[in-house]
Amino acid sequence: MEQKQCPGILNGAVPGEPVKKDENSRRGNWGNQIEFVLTSVGYAVGLGNVWRFPYLCYRNGGGAFMLPYFIMLIFCGIPLFFLELSFGQFASQGCLGVWKISPMFKGVGYGMMVVSTYIGIYYNVVICIAFYYFFMSMTNLLPWTYCNNPWNTPDCSGVMDSSYVNSSLANATRSLLTEVNRTKRTSPSEEYWKHYVLNISDDIGNFGEVRLPILGCLAVSWFVVFLCLIKGVKSSGKVVYFTATFPYVVLTILFIRGITLEGAVNGIKYYLTPQWQKVLDAKVWGDAASQIFYSLGCAWGGLITMASYNKFHNNCFRDSIIISITNCATSVYAGFVIFSILGFMAHNLNVPVSEVADHGPGLAFVAYPEALTLLPISPLWSLLFFFMLILLGLGTQFCLLETLVTAIVDEIGTDWIIKNKTVVTLSVAIIGFLLGVPLTSQAGIYWLLLMDNYAASFSLVIISCIMCICIMYIYGYQNYFKDVEMMLGFPPPLFFRICWRFISPVIISFILIFTVIQYKPITYNDYVYPGWSLGIGFCMAMSSVICIPIYALYKISRSPGATFKERLRYACRAHPKWGPALQEHRTGRYAPLAAVPEDTAEERPLKEKEELQDEPKEEKEEISLTIQGSNGSTQNSPNPSV
Repeated sequence: MEQKQCPGILNGAVPGEPVKKDENSRRGNWGNQIEFVLTSVGYAVGLGNVWRFPYLCYRNGGGAFMLPYFIMLIFCGIPLFFLELSFGQFASQGCLGVWKISPMFKGVGYGMMVVSTYIGIYYNVVICIAFYYFFMSMTNLLPWTYCNNPWNTPDCSGVMDSSYVNSSLANATRSLLTEVNRTKRTSPSEEYWKHYVLNISDDIGNFGEVRLPILGCLAVSWFVVFLCLIKGVKSSGKVVYFTATFPYVVLTILFIRGITLEGAVNGIKYYLTPQWQKVLDAKVWGDAASQIFYSLGCAWGGLITMASYNKFHNNCFRDSIIISITNCATSVYAGFVIFSILGFMAHNLNVPVSEVADHGPGLAFVAYPEALTLLPISPLWSLLFFFMLILLGLGTQFCLLETLVTAIVDEIGTDWIIKNKTVVTLSVAIIGFLLGVPLTSQAGIYWLLLMDNYAASFSLVIISCIMCICIMYIYGYQNYFKDVEMMLGFPPPLFFRICWRFISPVIISFILIFTVIQYKPITYNDYVYPGWSLGIGFCMAMSSVICIPIYALYKISRSPGATFKERLRYACRAHPKWGPALQEHRTGRYAPLAAVPEDTAEERPLKEKEELQDEPKEEKEEISLTIQGSNGSTQNSPNPSV
C-alpha cells in the first residue's frame, strides 16, 4: 500500500520523505517531531537558567557577562549544538555508538558518560531540594516569612516583620561599628536555607548527619524520573508537552510581580550595567563558555542521544536554531526575574545589590522564596513556583538518564537488553540515588558546588574541542559535509562550516588556556575549600578527560599493523558500519560497492581514495571488493564472485 507524502513542516522531514511510525523499529523513534523539539527545549532550559545563569551574572559583573556569553553562544554554542544533533541523527546511535566514525576517539563518548553521571548525581539533589520546598509550601504560612523561628539568628531581618521599620536605623548604627564587629543582615529565607534546610556544617569533611527529609525527597525525585522513562522516549516524549511549557507561565507571573516592587529598578540596572574590567578576567570568559555548554547540554552526550531517535531526514539545522535561541532567551528572562527581586531585597535591607544573597545554587532558594512571601496567597504561588523548578529539573534529568541508558543498551546491543531496557533504566536510577546520598548530608552543599565547579566545567570544553577536531580533521570535513547534505538535502551553511573547522576549536582552546592560567580555588561565602578537597575536584574533572587518551592507546594496541603508524592509521579509520543505521538510507558512497558504478568512485571518502592510490596495482582488484559502507576499511568480501 502506497504511503502518502507529508510536508516537512509537519514532521520535520525533507519534502518527499515517506512518513512512518518508526523508521528504526529496533531502537524506536520520537512519536512526532514536536516531541523532539519540546524534549530538547526541556533538556536545554533547565535549573541552570534559573539558578546558574543569574548566579554567574551576579558573580561576574552583571551586564559585563552578557558580552562573552553571547559571543560564546554565536561562535561556539549554536555551531556545536548543530554539530551534535547532526552527528547523532546521521548515525542513529548514542554517545558511544557514534564513534564508529573514528573508533580511536570512542573515549570521548565514555568521557561524555562520566560527565553525565556526575551531573545527574548532583542535579537530582537540586531537584529534590525543590521537592522539599514544594512540600513545605503546603501550609497557611510559609515557614521563611518571619524571623520568629527557632533557627533564626539576631541578624535576621524580614520584609514582613513588624520590626522591619527600624531596619534602616539598625543599619546606620551598624555602619559605625568596626569591620570586625560589623554583621551583615540576612533575610529569613536565607536563614531558612542555611540553618534549617541544609543545617550546613562548618567544613566539607564534616558530613554530620544525613538530612532525612532531603533524602526522602531524593528518593521521590529518582522514582519520578524512572516512571517518566519507563518506556524510553515514548513515555518521556508525552510528559514534555507539560514540563516544557508550564514554567514560562510561572516565570511571567513572577516577572510582572517583580518589576512592580520598590527597588526592582536598581536590581535590573545591576543586571544590565556592565563592569567592563571584569571582561579582562579569563575566568569570566571561562564561566561564559561553561554556561553555554552547561545550559545547551553540549558535550554531555544528551544531544547526540536525543537526535539519534529522530527520523533520518529530520531538519535538525532548523531545530538547533530554535532550541538554542529559546534556551538563551529564557536565561536572560529568568535573570530579570531574579534581579528585580534582588533589587527589592537590597532596597529594603539598605545594602548594595551585590551583598543581598549568597553565591551559588542557593540564590534560587533565597531570592525567589523571599519574593513569594510578597505575593497574595503566597503558599499557592510557592507551590506553583517550586513545581516549576521541579519540572525544569526533570526535563534535563530525563535526558541525562536516557543518555546513560541508551549508551549501555547500544553498546551491549543484544536483543534481550533491548527488550528489557526498563531493567537498565531502573538499575541506573538506583545507582544514581545511592551515589547522591552523601550530598544530602550537612556538608552536601560543599560537595554539590565542588562537583558543579570541577566535574562539569572545563572538562566539557575539552571534550567538545576534541569532538570537533576529530570530526573535522580526522574523519574529514568534506566527508562530514557530504554526510549532512545527504541527510538534510542541503550542505551546512558557510558560517557553520567555518566555525566547525576554525573558530570554535580556536576560541575554546584559548579559553581553556586562560582559565588554567588564571585559576582561583573555589570558595563558598567565607569558606575556603581545603587542598585535599580541591584535589578530589581535579580528579573528578580529569576522570572524564582521561578516558580519551586511555581508550585511544587501548584501541591502537589492539589494531592490526606492523608499525605504530599503521596501527594509528587503522585506529583512526572509520568503521565499516559507520553511516546511516538503516539500509534504505545507505545510498551513494554508503551503498554496497558492487552496486556502485565505477564513475562514482569520486563519491567515496577521501581516506579510501588515498588508500586505493597508495596500494600496488596488482592489489586494486582485491581492494575493490570491500564490504558495504566502508569508509577506508580494507576488509574484503569472502565471496570473490561478487
